[in-house]
Amino acid sequence: MSADITPVVVRLKLSLLRNGLRRSGGRRAAYLASAVAVLLFSVLQLLGLIALRGNEHAGSVVVPLVAVLAVGWAVMPLFFPGGDETLDPTRLVMLPLRPRPLVRALLVASLVGIGPVFTLCLLVGSVVSVAHGVPAYVVSVLGVVLALLVCVALARAVAVANIRLLTSRKGRDLAVLSGLVIAVGAQVVNFGAQRLGSGGLGQLDGPASVLRWVPPASAIGAVDSASEGSYAVAVLQLGLSVAALVGLLALWSRHLTRLMTSPDGSTLPSAEGAARERASTGLGRLLPAGRTGTVMERSLRYVWRDPKTKAAWVTSLAIGLIVPVFNAVQGTGSIYFACFASGMLGVQMYNQFGQDTSAFWMVAMTISSTRDAYVELRARALALLVITVPYATLVTVLTTALIGDWPKLPEVLGVSFALLGAMLATGAWTSARFPYSIPQEGYKNVAPGQSGLAAAAVVGGMVSAALLCAPVIALAVWANLSADGEELSWILLPIGAVYGSAVTWAGLRLAAPRTARRLPEILQAVSKG
Repeated sequence: MSADITPVVVRLKLSLLRNGLRRSGGRRAAYLASAVAVLLFSVLQLLGLIALRGNEHAGSVVVPLVAVLAVGWAVMPLFFPGGDETLDPTRLVMLPLRPRPLVRALLVASLVGIGPVFTLCLLVGSVVSVAHGVPAYVVSVLGVVLALLVCVALARAVAVANIRLLTSRKGRDLAVLSGLVIAVGAQVVNFGAQRLGSGGLGQLDGPASVLRWVPPASAIGAVDSASEGSYAVAVLQLGLSVAALVGLLALWSRHLTRLMTSPDGSTLPSAEGAARERASTGLGRLLPAGRTGTVMERSLRYVWRDPKTKAAWVTSLAIGLIVPVFNAVQGTGSIYFACFASGMLGVQMYNQFGQDTSAFWMVAMTISSTRDAYVELRARALALLVITVPYATLVTVLTTALIGDWPKLPEVLGVSFALLGAMLATGAWTSARFPYSIPQEGYKNVAPGQSGLAAAAVVGGMVSAALLCAPVIALAVWANLSADGEELSWILLPIGAVYGSAVTWAGLRLAAPRTARRLPEILQAVSKG
């Protein structure tokens, strides 16, 4: 059985893939469209790398490129655990299979797919751009095979080592956050491309000299070394890739053996975890007593535990930092970009009841008066401020340090606090007036039929918030045009903080009666998902 298991597993993967595409026309169309797009991009990458042939910095480009490719293979299983369900080893637990033949079979089967084809095109283009002479061509064949196998084995080892995590709630959290990782990665790539465009490819020489000794980039570095006549160095670099492949296969085999021979503890009660949960009262001790503290603790636990709420918060935190900091680093930003952090985090006040979904009925049962509604909204706003105020201050200080415009720090903080207060006010009102449901399953953040409602609430609220803090913005403009700008800058900090607090209080007061009157309508709206 061991001798025949590899072709059997490969045929099994092809059969599962073919049958899966037959189940749905939409799925088949999406797969074909993605396959065509990846193939076109692969061809363009191949042609671009071939065009580098003869460039003195070709090796400095392809070696870091392969290193980044390997990182992509390593992290992809963490954020897309269902990307290759045909190779899920938990489906083979009940079969009498030995680890080594199974690892070999799964490794070969992993080479079937769009991802390996893209990787192969990139690797072939990389060796073509740096290979010169017969010895280099011989090394390039070994280098491409080794680099491809190391990438695939790395992805499989990571996936098997974290299979319990990826099939749990935390794994679903990672999948929800995958869009954030892609967005941050795109910003990093954009920043790197701008630096290369201004400074030239020579900036990659330093990183490439280090990465050419790190597998699987060392396999491509070996081709470059062989082209230069350094055959001993090329053999050593190939040896590093071989050692990495052997180590990954051993690690994969060990985790696979443990997975297929140990019981699944995810469904067993954990006394230690239960005791830790019961003893976890530190957060409650720091919060106010009564309804305010209870609501604040519930809101903060939503941020930590609910996948959709956590994804929204982490995305806002990251983008609120990336936009001002990246613009400041590139020398194209303004210190006022720091207000972007307050704007992104203030959006979390919108649709406060949507995160409760159908469980909002329990909240509604505790609201019997306008006072109860006001305390509920105030506590939710305070929970948001616990995170937002320190974070917005941190982003503002960091942006100021990068730009070096310290005299304007108080002024920007005042505008930032005023904007945050205005967004809390409009967010409380829109939560009562335009609630919508957030589906718990899938990637959509709005239930079908409520997209227009959600867009109107968020866009309208943000425009209204900008208009509400217009007096503070006008004061900031006057401070910049005035001769006594530095003195006025310090005054804007307390003015912005007081103004933001007053606007928040007024917004909560206006939203409370509407919330108390519209409890049935709110429950119906947030229960559609």
